[in-house]
Amino acid sequence: MGAGHSSSCSLSLPTTIGFAAATTASPVNKLIKSPFNPTNRFCNTHFRLPFKTSIENQLSNSTLSVVKCSGCSTVEDIKTQGEIGVKNPMAHPHSIDQELLEQLVYDALVWSSLHGLVVGDRSVQRSGTVPGVGMVHAPFALLPLSFPESRYRQACELAPIFNELVDRVSLDGNFLQDSLSRLSSPVALFAPIGVRDITCPALTKKVDPFTSRLLEIHSKMLEIDKKEEIRLGLHRSDYMLDEQTNMLLQIELNTISSSFPGLSSLVSELHRSLLDQYREHLKLDSEKIPRNTAVSCFAEALAKAWTQYDNPRSVVLIVVQSEERNMYDQHWLCTLLKERYPFCHACKLIYIRIQQYRKSVSLERHFFNVFRCFPQLINTHNVTVVRKTLTEIDAQGELLPDGTLIVGGKEVAVVYFRAGYAPTDYPSELEWGARLLIEQSSAIKCPSISYHLAGTKKIQQELAKPNVLERFLENEEDIAKVRRCFAGLWSLDDVEVVKDVISRPELYVMKPQREGGGNNIYGDDVRKTLQRLQSEGTEEDAAFILMQRIFPTITPTILMRDGIFYKEDAVSELGIYGAYLRNKEKVLANDQCGYLMRTKVSSSNEGGVAAGFAVLDSIYLD
Repeated sequence: MGAGHSSSCSLSLPTTIGFAAATTASPVNKLIKSPFNPTNRFCNTHFRLPFKTSIENQLSNSTLSVVKCSGCSTVEDIKTQGEIGVKNPMAHPHSIDQELLEQLVYDALVWSSLHGLVVGDRSVQRSGTVPGVGMVHAPFALLPLSFPESRYRQACELAPIFNELVDRVSLDGNFLQDSLSRLSSPVALFAPIGVRDITCPALTKKVDPFTSRLLEIHSKMLEIDKKEEIRLGLHRSDYMLDEQTNMLLQIELNTISSSFPGLSSLVSELHRSLLDQYREHLKLDSEKIPRNTAVSCFAEALAKAWTQYDNPRSVVLIVVQSEERNMYDQHWLCTLLKERYPFCHACKLIYIRIQQYRKSVSLERHFFNVFRCFPQLINTHNVTVVRKTLTEIDAQGELLPDGTLIVGGKEVAVVYFRAGYAPTDYPSELEWGARLLIEQSSAIKCPSISYHLAGTKKIQQELAKPNVLERFLENEEDIAKVRRCFAGLWSLDDVEVVKDVISRPELYVMKPQREGGGNNIYGDDVRKTLQRLQSEGTEEDAAFILMQRIFPTITPTILMRDGIFYKEDAVSELGIYGAYLRNKEKVLANDQCGYLMRTKVSSSNEGGVAAGFAVLDSIYLD
């Protein structure tokens, strides 16, 4: 998922865990020089000229770096990392005293082990299938990342707007079908200007079999006029802070398998604990780390959706991969769905007694509805959670005449996808059959097929076109906020942009319609790919979009992986979680739900934590 300085820090869930491109595994590692790639100005609002190219050069400079903006009439003064480092140890953590550093590392590892900040160890064969086998701490940054509070608040304010946008886009079936099947002709792409109007059918669905299958399911739902009256979305919008423009730019919007709400919440608490414990040495205020309620908010949204389904004996079905080393992040969510929070003890006893002595399903449903109307009396989810792969759902699932989904003998109220976002999740027709079965049912899907398609790269690029947002949003202020965070996005039928990409590929990222990390194309590979498409005259270009490459600030940090710390230069990406629940015309929830900060070595071209490129981090507001 995503693209950024060298990439995004994507968080779909391939099975390998860890952090790539680290330095030699030793107690203390030398600082890696990570120079900025040159960026020439492409447009007035997004592309700016670079300044000092390496962290070490910036640290050695005690004066202001002066940047002359291309096309601007003013000169901007930018503080160096060296100035910041005097005030804040997070700006230069590599200078932390060795003895103190070792104490921090030890206590962080203990905390992680005791509090469940763990993943499956990829070196242990059964760590992705059997809970408790081969656990290792999740990769994390030792200290939180300094981040501008104004930009963090901006990202949080965008969450409800994007939630609503996804819902409205999902209801426009023609827009989804037309956008993902749009002509993107190689004749138009590489022909002379005078021949650009010549088109041939290079449909996304023709050159991308995976997207094609998703579109087929969506088309079938349109044909039978399948209405999703109760719609649940658990999203994450990912951003990077562009250093030169100081703009918060969106990398992508994830509508399926927005992972790590559990572990990201734990990393925030880990950092708060370390800052409290070492307050005298670090001189940092733990209250400047925002409370991260991602996992509890997601659980609350799933519980509300389950309640709306209105059957207390129904279950929440989580669709998972057969081997999942990130299972503990998922189990945190499952646990909260079943957990009983503190409330009036007498009310709890009454509720338990009702469950023990219920005479009929109708009586049970009556009390269920009573407590649903008065949640303050009994603050509990008590939801049964079932985990199944798509293969298991195909074997155990059935659809009743009224649309009820039964899996393993249990009625399913909510289907929550933590798999199903990549072609590898559908190795045979059995898995596609399971996905179709789910979509045809009356169960609440998270996401539905239309929500899934609304989060594709192509739809992201379509929404960035002039006047398209106005099709879905009425509030002019909301439209302006959303448009302000858009990075440059283009289809490959934009001839002028393609010419510029071939001449300056370092300024762009080429992105396929894929989730999960490790799929994007960078640097000179972008030029080579475009030239290959040009020489072959292929329709494959319709499966890609082009995105402006973002150049975030490079900062020194300390990364933890497999019990070893690494001193690195790194870049970070901020993800803001959002939850949306609607029943017909009534919006029951539209919230910002915590955050995910991922940090990776600045030289890495990809950035997924689960894919082994990045580590989990948190925010220190400044």
